[in-house]
Amino acid sequence: MATPIQVADSLLRIEIELRALNLWSCTEPPDEALQSTQPFAVDTLLFTEWLQFVFLPRMKNIIEADGPLPTSSGIAIMAEEHFRGQALSGDALIRELTVIDRLLSRQ
Repeated sequence: MATPIQVADSLLRIEIELRALNLWSCTEPPDEALQSTQPFAVDTLLFTEWLQFVFLPRMKNIIEADGPLPTSSGIAIMAEEHFRGQALSGDALIRELTVIDRLLSRQ
């Protein structure tokens, strides 16, 4: 069973990888973009923006509130799709997302 500390460590490593790839943004998307009802906000955000501005903050809030962690995750597959055909390799980020998928899926 994943502990909040393990998940928090994984979230930090995801942020580190986004920064290492220069995909971390200092500018938050408009509120409308964050209100998407589509999975991964595919209609309003890039996948990496969704990670930074939706996934990471939500997961951090759950941990800080001592809430129940999700019991399944399939984020690495979306990352593979996002980076397919791009010059930028997202392999390290995909590995970190695979870790969080495994942590959340085996609770």
